[in-house]
Amino acid sequence: MDLQIVEDYFYFCLFTFAFVLFLRENSKMFKKRNWRAAKPREDSDEDGTPREINPERARRKTFDRAVNLLTYKPRSVKELRERLLEKTWTNEEIVDAVLEKLKEYNYLNDEQFAKEFAASKLRQKPIGKRVLKQKLAHRKLDKETVDEAIERAFEETPEAEIIKQAVAKRLRLKGKPETRQDAKKFYDYLLRQGFSYDLVSRKMREIVSKDFDENE
Repeated sequence: MDLQIVEDYFYFCLFTFAFVLFLRENSKMFKKRNWRAAKPREDSDEDGTPREINPERARRKTFDRAVNLLTYKPRSVKELRERLLEKTWTNEEIVDAVLEKLKEYNYLNDEQFAKEFAASKLRQKPIGKRVLKQKLAHRKLDKETVDEAIERAFEETPEAEIIKQAVAKRLRLKGKPETRQDAKKFYDYLLRQGFSYDLVSRKMREIVSKDFDENE
């Protein structure tokens, strides 16, 4: 047999073996891929031409989606607005009209939402004003609403009382600090929970000087 033929046959077998291994390794990917033609978008015709928004239908769908989102979890006005505008079958005018209607029904109320959110966070974990303010701001609430919610929350339970809960929890988990390094870690922990420097410093002095009553 000619040497060139043998060599060609060898490379052919090598290529075939490599190709079989490739198919075996990637068989799942090929199975999962959908080779059918993509369906036209809901907001376009079959030829891809943008379809005009039907105001009445879009308003009804937008309202239904808003109610579903609020049923899943409470949201601020800005949070809900952003979610509703994700859909291409609606627009800002329709969304804003739906939001106003929800406010009339009292399904949307930033002040009430902020108040309940703040109270819920304080029940879940002892945190200070700074951390609570950050959490409220992340819910896309304006500064005035955030400040009012914080003021109300700490009127019911003063920050000085809440830090006692944080200290008691830390003492249960880590025990009383025995070294300066332990005290520094305790101090940093309380700061991370959002309590003020003055409040944390005062509480740490009580702990280190043994004047702190662990049972209070």
